Amino acid sequence: MEKELVFGHQNPDTDAIGTAIAFSYFVNKLGCNTEPVALGEPNDETAYALAKFGFEAPRVIKTASDEVKSVMLVDHNEPQQSVSDIDKVKVSRVVDHHRIMNFNTADPLYYRAEPVGCTSTIVWEMFDEQEMEIPEKLAGLMLSAIISDTLLLKSPTTTDKDKAAVEALAKIAGVDYKEYGLAMLKAGTNIADKSEDELIDLDAKSFELNGNNVRVAQINVVDLPEAMERKDAFLKAMENASKENGYDMFMLLITNILDSDSEALVVGSDENKATFEKAFGKKLSDSEVKLPGVVSRKKQVVPPLTNAFEG
Repeated sequence: MEKELVFGHQNPDTDAIGTAIAFSYFVNKLGCNTEPVALGEPNDETAYALAKFGFEAPRVIKTASDEVKSVMLVDHNEPQQSVSDIDKVKVSRVVDHHRIMNFNTADPLYYRAEPVGCTSTIVWEMFDEQEMEIPEKLAGLMLSAIISDTLLLKSPTTTDKDKAAVEALAKIAGVDYKEYGLAMLKAGTNIADKSEDELIDLDAKSFELNGNNVRVAQINVVDLPEAMERKDAFLKAMENASKENGYDMFMLLITNILDSDSEALVVGSDENKATFEKAFGKKLSDSEVKLPGVVSRKKQVVPPLTNAFEG
């Protein structure tokens, strides 16, 4: 049986890396031959989770077609978020919890998508359906992914399935998910030793919205005012990135994980800034706006932006 690679999106977060590891283990138990890899180095939060449960970070790949003919995708489906040569390999399986956009294949495939808070929640269901035991340390990694994506079950993306998965996985892993989850999330909020260029690329995704290349980045912090002291430097980095990569609009969401409030910084043309204001019903003031209660890019940012650009 030919080997396949399993990976999540570019600028991988804990879900992208953790679920790639979990899904690779799952399909290998069913007879597949796969290796979990990543499209980038783990961030501080993910590194904390990997170390906690005794996993090495997956190796990073730039291309896939020079190694394999077929791949499996987790936590994404949009080509611009995937490996650079995704058009040169066959996609045999997808497990995801995002919108489906610009995705097509030449052959039939296994595709599972559910509107839940985390892809690892879906994989947890798949283990349960197969009556397959989840190893203790793998359960901890899957738990970490769900805590990350749902901000410890506080995000509006959280569903009853996510809550059930967290309870079950925490029991297998033998951890107090609230205590562990807060420690893990805090591990990912250290921004003092990172440059603005690094920070705006740590957790960023590109979306094609009615012909516009829109970049949406997110940074989690525990001290929002302190982060906003770097506003001018963030805006400069975003403007430079937009020129270098052809982004029509760049939005940076800075989220306080303790109170679930955010502030957004936006660069782009006056027309695109007006579209942003239409999306959120708020006026930008010097490229900045407060977005209380907005924590989810998937549910609270991309849908209103999509409607505004297409409206």
